[in-house]
Amino acid sequence: MRTKTTSYEDALRAAREAGDGLVLAARDGARAIVTMNEPDRLNPLSAPLTVKLHDTLRELAADPAVRAIVLTGTDPAFCAGGDLRLMQDTAHPMVDEGAEGATGAWRWIRNEFGGIARLITRTDKAFVAAVNGAAAGVGLAFALACDMIIVSERAKLVPAFGRVGLVPEVGTGWALTRRLGYQRTFELFAAGRHLSGAEAAEAGIANHVVEHERLLPTSLEWCERIEELPSHVLSMMKPLLRGTADMTWEQAITMEEFAEPMCFTTRAHRDAVESLLAAG
Repeated sequence: MRTKTTSYEDALRAAREAGDGLVLAARDGARAIVTMNEPDRLNPLSAPLTVKLHDTLRELAADPAVRAIVLTGTDPAFCAGGDLRLMQDTAHPMVDEGAEGATGAWRWIRNEFGGIARLITRTDKAFVAAVNGAAAGVGLAFALACDMIIVSERAKLVPAFGRVGLVPEVGTGWALTRRLGYQRTFELFAAGRHLSGAEAAEAGIANHVVEHERLLPTSLEWCERIEELPSHVLSMMKPLLRGTADMTWEQAITMEEFAEPMCFTTRAHRDAVESLLAAG
């Protein structure tokens, strides 16, 4: 019999006691591969998997030796999105029976689902989503939050919110309207249509579509390219580019004008200039 929880703290405590093996983390020098690992159920975002994923990413984000993180799922899926059992056993009792009412569910969505998305976007580590199969709902949101998205030919992007009576969340609407425009995003959510990996790449949602066997190697190749950048470039470039996406042109160029002189002070910049001049 599954246990129901009626408060955010109880749900968090129970999740931390049950997350063993649901998230795998493999370190290799300055990079890490984080894998959501409940393949029999297509890696759904159950409470234990979500909390373990958040804890794992938080630990890697705090490690100064890590520069790039690949986020993926154990085949055959990337992530099936929010777990229906979580909705039934945690969200519904929290809203109906808990003293916090809907605010308890709000805390979970904001602190856990939203917390993971914010961590991905705000840390100075580079995140590469390696989408190997279905990426649905909040799982899709996590992929869209990453700095690059590599999809395999088996990938399926599934905006499944409407099918279970929910609206887009965890930044999905923001991300897709900027890639597709309002009308095409509305159509996608209204129809609940699945996008193949090739369609996602063609629409500009994914950076590249590759053969399934090439997904992780390609993602790690991008990690290698990122690691070759001077450390200050990555830590400055990521917030700069994410910030300019919502600025006016004048605000963006002003931000860049302040950032660039700082780079002139670095040894990496000066060495690169001397090397290019010597080679020329």
